[in-house]
Amino acid sequence: MSHKPQTHQAGASPRPAAARPQSPRTGDSSTAQSLPLWRQLQVAAAVVQAVRAGRSLTAELASVTPELRPGVQALTFQVMRQLGRAMALREKLANKAPPPAADALLCTALALSWQGDDAPYPVHTLVNQAVEAARQQRQTQPQSGFINGCLRRFLRERETLVAETDNDPQARWNHPRWWVTRVQDEYPEDWQKLLDMAQQPAPMSLRVDTRHHSVAEYQAQLLVIGLATQAVGASGLQLERAVPVHQLPGFAQGHVSVQDAAAQVAAPLLLQGREAGQAWRILDACAAPGGKTGHLLACYPNAQVLALDVDAERCQRIAENLQRLGAQNEARAEVRAADAAQPAQWWDGVAFDAILLDAPCTASGIVRRHPDVRWLRRPGDSAQLAQTQARLLKALWPLLSPGGRLLYCTCSVFRSEGEDTVQAFLQHNTDARMLPSPGHLIPGKIPTGLPVKHNALGEHDGFYYALLEKDRD
Repeated sequence: MSHKPQTHQAGASPRPAAARPQSPRTGDSSTAQSLPLWRQLQVAAAVVQAVRAGRSLTAELASVTPELRPGVQALTFQVMRQLGRAMALREKLANKAPPPAADALLCTALALSWQGDDAPYPVHTLVNQAVEAARQQRQTQPQSGFINGCLRRFLRERETLVAETDNDPQARWNHPRWWVTRVQDEYPEDWQKLLDMAQQPAPMSLRVDTRHHSVAEYQAQLLVIGLATQAVGASGLQLERAVPVHQLPGFAQGHVSVQDAAAQVAAPLLLQGREAGQAWRILDACAAPGGKTGHLLACYPNAQVLALDVDAERCQRIAENLQRLGAQNEARAEVRAADAAQPAQWWDGVAFDAILLDAPCTASGIVRRHPDVRWLRRPGDSAQLAQTQARLLKALWPLLSPGGRLLYCTCSVFRSEGEDTVQAFLQHNTDARMLPSPGHLIPGKIPTGLPVKHNALGEHDGFYYALLEKDRD
């Protein structure tokens, strides 16, 4: 029942500018440095075509050969962030869409080149190599002349064509029109900031396990190796630049984890104000990939945590994460593949003191990290997911002991998956009351209602939190 997309790289979106131009030449090589750009564009276009057909960018990138993956990943992230403009430009250049493979290659080239200053390669190089990519591939070779004509016209008339698409909300904001409208309606004062921030690569944030080091001590370790940071939240650090996790001191030993500052709110909020040393019995429903599970075990040293996920493969990821953190060695965590909405299949009848429900959602709050999300979602998805969220709340609430707490959260900025869902639940459950809660954490806005020890969250993702307590009577 998990919704959380897999991370592409240690918590940070790659920056397309990292893929600098090499001398294009034919023939493949075992190193990324010698791979011709036209080949990278071919593979990037195939990934874009798959996303437009409804498949996850994460899964598609995982299937790309290792020598191609870094360049293709950087290119496709930029394409996803500029796809709205690219599609609008393609419509200006050709009213009728070419076959899907050719259309994906054409849109890929337009997305990468329409902003000359931000293009990962010189625009003429991108155009020439995109045409070469079309010629070199069976699926697109018949349309290579069409692609060449469209891109040459784009080069000649770029300023005019871009100006003609400026009034299209999907082109201007690079989100589907329905998404733009919804954000405008729900955040009339902040909608532009929200959409603009979604275009920026997300920062890499860390959670320090303070059982090993204080935040200040670990910050000093990073500075020694040239990594500057700022403190975020209660035990977090935000890096000025993303790095592979193997460069982080003590990562393999579980001294630090990659986790967004907004996601770090969950564990300390769940039992805020209660004795951390109690032997709490905690359920982490929809737990994959296990970041919050590990944080729960770090915050509550005597707790017993049951971590559920409906996907057995994702449960393996939870187990691996807990193994790195040393949590499973302490025999305080059990990982089980099960549907949280079907307690009869897995619950032993013993009530939980606390439940963390990180519910399935549109992931609209983490679109910076997963820029394909905006193109995968459909207008009705939020309402459908709200029904799933309500079903989970209804199923799990009876499992909570009197006086126990349930923390409901989603990584969505849509109110139908946050405030609306919780208010509907409260109307139908008179034994539930809302405790002070952050509500919607919106990127770019100073959050309120956080646990007392939390500092500013930095450039955090979009989240929703509601802390519910069950009456003792």
